[in-house]
Amino acid sequence: MVGGPAARVVTLAGRMPSEPRPARAGVEEETVRVTTLELLFDLVFVFAVTQLTSALVRELSPLGVFRVLLQFGVLWWMYGGYAWLTNTMAPSRWSHRLLLLVGMAGFMVVALATPRAFESDGVAWGLGYLVVVLVHAALYVQSNRSILRILPFTVAAAGLVLAAGLLRGPAVYVLWTAALVVPIATPYVVTPSRFDIQPAHIVERYGLALLITLGESVVAVGIGVSGEPLTVATTGTVVLGLGLAAALWWTYFGGDDDRAEEALTAAEPQRRGPLTIAAYYYATIPIVLGVVTIAAGLKLSIGHAAGPARFGPALALAGGAALFLAGAAWLRRALRIGPIAVRAAGAPLALLTIPLGTRVAASAQLAALVAVLVAVLLVERLREERAG
Repeated sequence: MVGGPAARVVTLAGRMPSEPRPARAGVEEETVRVTTLELLFDLVFVFAVTQLTSALVRELSPLGVFRVLLQFGVLWWMYGGYAWLTNTMAPSRWSHRLLLLVGMAGFMVVALATPRAFESDGVAWGLGYLVVVLVHAALYVQSNRSILRILPFTVAAAGLVLAAGLLRGPAVYVLWTAALVVPIATPYVVTPSRFDIQPAHIVERYGLALLITLGESVVAVGIGVSGEPLTVATTGTVVLGLGLAAALWWTYFGGDDDRAEEALTAAEPQRRGPLTIAAYYYATIPIVLGVVTIAAGLKLSIGHAAGPARFGPALALAGGAALFLAGAAWLRRALRIGPIAVRAAGAPLALLTIPLGTRVAASAQLAALVAVLVAVLLVERLREERAG
């Protein structure tokens, strides 16, 4: 384990922060875990992500979805940069910590500007993002100077968002799209140097971010019924909402996180970078977006779940669950950590619950979604027992 503050970690298995996980037999490399400062950073980042839920609630339309996708894409790419940064260099020195706190401030500005990023707060969003980019480069250059080769591209992305904030009309979306494409395409233009991935840290870091995001769906349940009389029907709806969140948690944290760490640890060092990109950049996108979309659907429907829901909230609930299951299957496929057929089949089944929400009741749709997720977990469990 890493000594000093970097050894104080938060684990997904429920252990105390200072308690190390048991070392796996035959693994001699140093185990790096998430520090408490990284967790604090993730809280701010997830606030920015949950602001996307508010933006989706405010405008649940094709244009609103497109705006959320653009902002999420830009944010997610930069969050990945910070996860890889602290995977390489733990923030144990006071100067590193101060810079990381400045980066957190940049993410906070981005979060506050998110609901009106395409209206009055586009410039603020771009300035906050520029701070995030510059802090990332200032920290990363201390361990890998090749970051300077891609810095002009990431600064250009922030500049595109800034320029979009000064404009109106279709040009805004053109610039935002370019701001998303530029950093993603950069590694294909400028060949990156090798990155040494610490499997335990990277799996735990992304898992904690997902766990905090998943908490947004729980908060959405409470917000949706706050101020309402606590009737039997309301209580039942709250239980269903919590049941949905618990089923989502179990789908990801019921063993896939441990198997993912084992797969990355067993991989050759030069293969860990590509595997991490496939699993924790691309495959995790639909998982996180699924939680964001479900939270929007819950906020819009849970306060009056005894009656039929509008099509938009019903689609958000079902579509979010389908995205989550599809992403969970993709993650398994990327790391070869388990069968994907049951999860892949569960995604379209989740979409079939939409008529229940629009014609019967939102609570009926919630119950059906919980049933779909529980069925997926049970079938997978039975298959594992038969195979074992």
